[in-house]
Amino acid sequence: MYGLTTEASFDAAHFLTDYYGKCENLHGHRWRVVVTIEQGELGSAGTGKDMVLDFGVFKKTVRETVAELDHMFLVEEGSLKPATVSCLKEEGFTLKMLPFRTTAENLARYLCERLADAGLPVAEVEVDETPNNRAFYRPE
Repeated sequence: MYGLTTEASFDAAHFLTDYYGKCENLHGHRWRVVVTIEQGELGSAGTGKDMVLDFGVFKKTVRETVAELDHMFLVEEGSLKPATVSCLKEEGFTLKMLPFRTTAENLARYLCERLADAGLPVAEVEVDETPNNRAFYRPE
């Protein structure tokens, strides 16, 4: 098995619904994302010969996907009252509404699926909330 790994990061705020502790309050992170792709054979032709994938293409795809979350308020759909969402938007905040609780585990799965949809052979996505705390997702 051959593989490549790259990383990117984004800054975003979130809070956890139905959570009883500090993380139920709005707070932010510098999220670090580490993506590993794997495949059994190296490319056989063109610029991809003897590569899993050109690092330039890999890095660009990962960074563009991760950038979609940068400087956003990540909000679980239905977790805020419609009036609150409206007020935040009126104040100029950029919200990224997501159909899941905004945990590191769910963000790892979300990014994995987005990158796979972009054509990458994703083996694992790791999302670090802090330098000491991380979650990962591996597609089946």
